[in-house]
Formats: sequence, structure tokens, C-alpha cells
Amino acid sequence: MRSVKSPIKRWKTAAARLTLVIVIVVPALSLPAAWSQEPAQPRIEEETAKQNKIYQSRGADVPAGYVTNRGLSDYAGFLSSGFCDALGRLGTSDRWLDIGAGEAQAILDYYAPPDDAAPAEKCARPGGLASAVAMSIEDRRTDAWHQLAASLGERIRYLAGKSLRHYSLEELGKFQIITDVYGGFSYTEDLSRFMEKVLSLLEVGGGFYTLATGVHLEDGKDKLGSLYLTELEDAFGRGVKVCSWLKKISCVQVTCDSKSDRDRPTELIKIQKVCNDTSVPRTKLVEFEAGYPPGRCFQLEQ
Repeated sequence: MRSVKSPIKRWKTAAARLTLVIVIVVPALSLPAAWSQEPAQPRIEEETAKQNKIYQSRGADVPAGYVTNRGLSDYAGFLSSGFCDALGRLGTSDRWLDIGAGEAQAILDYYAPPDDAAPAEKCARPGGLASAVAMSIEDRRTDAWHQLAASLGERIRYLAGKSLRHYSLEELGKFQIITDVYGGFSYTEDLSRFMEKVLSLLEVGGGFYTLATGVHLEDGKDKLGSLYLTELEDAFGRGVKVCSWLKKISCVQVTCDSKSDRDRPTELIKIQKVCNDTSVPRTKLVEFEAGYPPGRCFQLEQ
């Protein structure tokens, strides 16, 4: 569960002009063409190393904007309007996975006794019903979590130390609801692989609730001068909206609620799995800048 930092700095127009100059000058000077552009991969590796330091930060070293303790009321505000109702319908045989859970405060709120749940927290039945799994790259469990785990046993689990893609289906099982509030969807370096994994863990009929901040909006109502964190483009460099890309996934129904009134243009996303034959269009990371969340640009592969 994270907040936001500065956007990735992408100067396409300037880059295009620079490329034009190089095309003209390089032949005249007989310089190797490879000198005209610094390789992208070393830059990405340097930025991902910085990103890992953010994940592992503790105490005073945790950046002020790197939020790890969002509660269930925050989820209700960040996710699409149907999330609370869907969570409230879960029964004892159902399961909820929260990716990027941080301190897992949302799950703690879900299981809070009726007297402990403030009105704003009552996004679901007080005391909870479904089993829940909190997932975080870093272990940020609190005393409150350990106390709850001692009383609930196998009904709740906390997984830390590796990213979603490194868990097997056998380790995790299937879920009726998967949430991601500034978690893997906002941070992953492999967007298509992340979505493949999420959908493989989702039961048919289940829903994935997430958000994308700093993106080109599906309704086209971005404010002038908007700052973008995640951008997609096709093989020819033409922009592709995140929600348009998600709607190309087979066997899902995608709903996007565009919010242009936030600090950065944001999509509230619900993805419902309608059959098992899901197929996710491939993407390749071409730019990355460490942050919370990081700046990213993905290119769609043909």
C-alpha cells in the first residue's frame, strides 16, 4: 500500500530532435551509431536497485510518502464503489488476498469486533467471515497482527519476503476477491506477468480491485498539465491507455471509473474473471524511475 512521488521524466519531443541531429552528424564524423543512445537496461537496473532500498527501509529511513498502514476505510475510498458490497458478501468458505498489504491494517479492520469498528471502517461485516491472506514484499507485521493471528489461527496468513510472481498456486490457492491498493499493480516491472498471476489466482466470478494513478484516463478528461507515472505505448510509440490495454485481456470484464479530480488522473479498476481461458497482451518495460510508486513506461509487444 503506497502513495505517490514524482513522475517519470519523459521528453519525447526533445529525444526525437536529438535523434534527428545524430542521424545527420554521426555519418559525417564516422562515429559508431551505438554511441547515439545510452543503453536502457543499465539505467533500469540502477533504478530498480534504488526501488529495493525503498522496500527495505525501516524507521526514520522510510520515505514520508511510502504509506504502509492504510485501513479498510481507505480501501473503500481508493477502490471502485462495488468493493465494499463484494467484501461484505463473502462467507466462511471464501478467501480474500490483499497484495501490497503493508501492516495489513485493512485485514485487521475487517476482523475488528463490532464495538471496535468505527462507522467509516464498516466496509464489511464486523468480525469478518472470509479467510484472508496479506502479502507484502517486506514484513511489516505489528503486535496487533500477531495478537489477531494467535486468536484466529489459519483464518489469516501473512506472506512476506518475495513478490507475487514467486508464489505458486499450490502455496496460495484461489480467491474470490483480490485487492491491490498501491501494491504490485503500481510497482511491478512486468505488468503483463503480474496480471497473468492475479488472474490465475482468481476464481471464475471473482473480482480484482485496484487503481492506477498518474495514467491517461479512459474517458479522456485528463487535466491540462497532468503528471503521469505509468504509460503504455504500442510498437510505433503511440500511447495506449491502461484501461484499454486491460480490456484486451480475454475472459474478463473490465470496469474503469476515471477520476480527474485527484492529484493525478486515476482509474478505479475492477476486473471480473468470467472464464478460465485468460490471455494477457504482452508488455516490455522500457523506462523505470524509482519512487513510491515508481515511474514506468511499458511497450506492448506484437
